[in-house]
Amino acid sequence: METLVQPWKTFSATLGLGVLSEGWNLAAAPDPGTARVFTVEIPFAESFANPPVVHASLTGFDMDHAYSGRLSLKVSDITPSGFSVNLHTWEDTRVYAVELSWFAIGA
Repeated sequence: METLVQPWKTFSATLGLGVLSEGWNLAAAPDPGTARVFTVEIPFAESFANPPVVHASLTGFDMDHAYSGRLSLKVSDITPSGFSVNLHTWEDTRVYAVELSWFAIGA
């Protein structure tokens, strides 16, 4: 019996998001104690056979210096055709822009 081996597939990109992105809600003055999340869906140029492993990292940001800088980045909803990135901030932090890089590897 012959075993089929599927080659690895990789995709990566750098993405800039901010106040000009539709729905951006991280720069507004928040209500005290309110968390804010901005989610963006990232499609792959071509689907994987199964959900790949995805790594994302923050590579740049622009925040208001008068307030504490709080920002987290999380990957969620990984499917063979894409994934979501969630940017999360809270309290009085005002985020005007972020840059992130991501990498996906799978078969």
